[in-house]
Amino acid sequence: MTESAVPSSRFSRLFEYGVLATGIGIGAVREGIRRMGSEEQNSGSVIMNPGNLEMMVRKLSKMRGAALKLGQMLSFQDASFLPPEIQTILTRVQDSADYMPRRQLERVMQQELGKDWRNAFSSFEDIPMAAASIGQVHAAVLADNGKPVAVKIQYPGVASSISSDLKNLGVLLTASKLLPAGLYLDKTIANASMELGWECDYTREAQGLKKFRELLKDDTDFVVPEVLEDLSTSKVLTMERMWGTGVTKNDSLSQDTKNWIASKIMELCLREVAQFRYMQTDPNWTNFLYNDQTKKIELLDFGASRAYSKEFVDSYIGVLKAAVRGDRKGCEEYSLKLNYITGLESPTMLNAHIDSILTLAEPFKQTENLDELYDFSNQTVTDRVRSYIPIMLKERLTPPPEETYSLHRKLSGAFLLCAKLKARIPTRRIFYETVERGN
Repeated sequence: MTESAVPSSRFSRLFEYGVLATGIGIGAVREGIRRMGSEEQNSGSVIMNPGNLEMMVRKLSKMRGAALKLGQMLSFQDASFLPPEIQTILTRVQDSADYMPRRQLERVMQQELGKDWRNAFSSFEDIPMAAASIGQVHAAVLADNGKPVAVKIQYPGVASSISSDLKNLGVLLTASKLLPAGLYLDKTIANASMELGWECDYTREAQGLKKFRELLKDDTDFVVPEVLEDLSTSKVLTMERMWGTGVTKNDSLSQDTKNWIASKIMELCLREVAQFRYMQTDPNWTNFLYNDQTKKIELLDFGASRAYSKEFVDSYIGVLKAAVRGDRKGCEEYSLKLNYITGLESPTMLNAHIDSILTLAEPFKQTENLDELYDFSNQTVTDRVRSYIPIMLKERLTPPPEETYSLHRKLSGAFLLCAKLKARIPTRRIFYETVERGN
């Protein structure tokens, strides 16, 4: 991690975007001149050259906030329909964020917890354990009882700059002309703005933590940290410290353990939709820790938690069930109820839409053997769904329902996590017990 001050005023953030835009322009001109008369003259975008890509990653890491968060949100989906240059940036920003210097840290903590805030802790590590798009997390120990805690501190100016940040980023992405038509960038940015507003409200996140602790209180496989309300505000969140390791970062895990982790996370995702109607929608794999001592999965980061209406869930589950049994007409009918389609689509678009749903449902499809294992290490679902995307981007008549942006991001993250772990799990049984019988 690198230390750098967070540009906290609107002017300073606008200035940084201006510097980025100017730098990209200059870099493109230089690249164009370099290619003149060479075999590379027509070899791809002059804008997204290696120098500009590096500049964008560095600038987003310094800026933090909405721009970096939007990149991270896209990066944990299957972004394969995007140009390779954009994919490179998204991959680089997944775990990329600078941390703020001590003077900014002190200023935020004094504003939120008072001048003598350090008296609440017998120890407080000034260098954070982690730095993300909206805030950074510090290890500390409570002074009164010696309990280890994690203190999440929001970067100054991030919450107030969401709208302007996303607007500026939208201008940059549109000007680059690299995003495919039909992506509904304005709708994506509007959804990101809403979700980022939620994530910048640590009081709301604390409520999400408490709700999930209640929902999972009798669960023997998951742990949700306890919130310390006396040391929490809308910009500081203090919680019980978790001791697990990121599920994708522990090379010593056996394949059986990886399979168990993958099955439990997939099961939880389906429970959140079908049973809780309340989901933690951030797909970042670092939000799932495995504690090798307790043999439990520890859950983090509930800022993007949200509820879904019964009407939406009933129709969404209807689509899933229809897809699992291979019912094309049912997929169409429930897609109309969800406003996924208008009913005026071309046969080509309608077939691509339904085929993509049926493909995504393949791991859960009905079989005689409920315990048949689905091998995510050899899955081709991602590649086959990718083949339908150009058609849907070209012929789609309406943007997807607002609720599905976050929901599909989380489910996509779960699929990709299972693939990352090379898991072989009984997906059919998980779907049957969680959605069909459990719902």
